Amino acid sequence: MSVAGSSLVVSGFIAFMGIITAEVLHPNYSTRQDISDLGSTRPPNPIIHEPSATIFNSTMLVTGALVLVAAYFLFRAVDRRGFPVALAIFGASIFGVGVFPGNVTPWHGLFALLTFFTGGITVVLSSRVVSRPFSVLCGLFGGLSLLVLVSVFFYGLVVGGPHPLAFLGSGGIERWVVYPLVLWILAFGGYLLGLAGTDAASS
Repeated sequence: MSVAGSSLVVSGFIAFMGIITAEVLHPNYSTRQDISDLGSTRPPNPIIHEPSATIFNSTMLVTGALVLVAAYFLFRAVDRRGFPVALAIFGASIFGVGVFPGNVTPWHGLFALLTFFTGGITVVLSSRVVSRPFSVLCGLFGGLSLLVLVSVFFYGLVVGGPHPLAFLGSGGIERWVVYPLVLWILAFGGYLLGLAGTDAASS
């Protein structure tokens, strides 16, 4: 548990600080823009700014790899195997975002979408392997992320009108999907470290 917890805490820290650092160093960047614009904007005329692009892409690679490490150790430790498998897919998806920046179509979009969906599902599933009241928070964070994500498709494909959060821009809406997941990574990692400390103290 200690290795999995440490990996998640470090990955969450790297994700937050890496994105913030890339934002600061990216000229004229606005949080109304997509997060992935930090690595590269989309074709046909992609814009790449260094060192923001390298920082962002490296952040995704390291974050995804550490989540995969946590998933491996959790697979060996928990009875509910569905959760660590979902966590592994989540980590692999994040890694894929780093491998394929925004100018690499359609792969970047596919990995980004997979990250959002599997991330929300993973967080919801985690509520089944933790105790209350943290399980309630896991369900809340995962549910919120999935709700915002599904609402984007609902308003875009079904309603055909502006999203209620359109005033935030696409980047603002995306952050309502992504940041609950990153906050969960930090919180769940801390939870696992707490369990590891309790087990060590009782042995």
